[in-house]
Amino acid sequence: MFSYLNRGGAFYRNVAKLALPIVLQNLCTTMLGLVDTFMVGALGEAPLAAVLVANIPVFIIQLIIFGLQSGSSVLISQFWGKGDTDSINRVIGLGAYVAGAISLLFASVMFFFPVQLMGLLADNAELVPLAAQYARIVGFSYIFNSLTGVYVGAHRAMENPKLGTFVFACSMVANTFLNWVFIFGNLGAPAMGVQGAAFATLLSRILEFIITISYALTNRRFRMKPALMIRPGKILIQKFIRYSGPVVLNETLWGIGASMYKVVMGHMEGSTEILAARALAGNVEDLCTVIVFAISGTTAIIIGREIGAGRRDSVYEIGATLDTLAFFCGLIIGLPMVACAWLVFPDLLYPFFHLSPTAGRITTMMLTFIGSLLAVRSFETVNIVGVLRGGGDVRTATAIDLMPMWFVSLPLAALFGLVLEWGIFWVYVGMVSEYFIKFTVGLIRLRSGRWIRDVTRLSEP
Repeated sequence: MFSYLNRGGAFYRNVAKLALPIVLQNLCTTMLGLVDTFMVGALGEAPLAAVLVANIPVFIIQLIIFGLQSGSSVLISQFWGKGDTDSINRVIGLGAYVAGAISLLFASVMFFFPVQLMGLLADNAELVPLAAQYARIVGFSYIFNSLTGVYVGAHRAMENPKLGTFVFACSMVANTFLNWVFIFGNLGAPAMGVQGAAFATLLSRILEFIITISYALTNRRFRMKPALMIRPGKILIQKFIRYSGPVVLNETLWGIGASMYKVVMGHMEGSTEILAARALAGNVEDLCTVIVFAISGTTAIIIGREIGAGRRDSVYEIGATLDTLAFFCGLIIGLPMVACAWLVFPDLLYPFFHLSPTAGRITTMMLTFIGSLLAVRSFETVNIVGVLRGGGDVRTATAIDLMPMWFVSLPLAALFGLVLEWGIFWVYVGMVSEYFIKFTVGLIRLRSGRWIRDVTRLSEP
């Protein structure tokens, strides 16, 4: 039944070689968020909830950048398989144009209209002013982060994920230290609270950008060609729009949809406790899914490389193998998460974040949902982001990813939470319903084999 998993030691060593640096990179990013949550949580539930609200637009920016990385990876991994570095330069240039423009737009809105924007995201007079203080500063950090992300993502697609690990490890260390300085007023700095957290994030993103530029100017494995980056050419722009555009749209709409769940929570009774719980549960979830997202990124790289190199015959079994690997990883990680949520975290973790008993119970409930369904979510994530996108089937992947969220889960969450006022448990029931739809439809698409496409033939319209 699982004979396709018997692919030999060399295959799994290659997977581990590519996935491990991505795991470390994702772990650095996730640990940074957890440290931020811990340090801001020391100020109380309200600042913690406020930072979660302020990070809603930031989360959307991050998803857009992830979309640019994933969409560009569809092209770059296949160009890398063909040895076409000129086209890779063009793709990086296009990604930088789009990332810079979008992040600048978001940063401007967050700077000039922070109170108005935060007021739309949460109906809580205590949280909005705190969230606005944070948002006004932190928005500009993602101009630097978005440009870094495009370049680092390109190297990941070229089988060089170690760059991202180094860059974001430096950023994590710097941000943690600067949080300690500016949030609490150490080393003679003023105690700035949530504004200090935002300022620390801005400085650490500037640092990672400087490191990335320094690497780009000195790296010999892949040489940047500014003339190609500035003028990518009509054919490449058409390819970028055709294959990367749907992925960027996918991640943007997915990010907006995921943020809407938080907006629903922000307009419910007891929103401070609910949002504080979601801030902690979300960080634990991110920590427990770093391996899954590493498998997803690795899958896109391997499948894109194999198609680009003309080895199409083995692509289907590679996709099925890595989907199955993700499912079992979800089981291995998810079940202990549920046990910890009930037996360990209430006594050892929640007190560090100064959660009230109500917020603690909500966090346990959220983590139970997350852990119980992690295997299903892991399969559908790797299948959509790794297999279908890596194979060039970006439009179908977008439809499978978005339609269950926008037409099933979001309406149910809003109905249960805001109209019927059934509480946060039923909101989560609505939220997780999309996983089963994505799993089923994605499995059907995987087995069809129609997702395997060579996207590097630039003569195509």
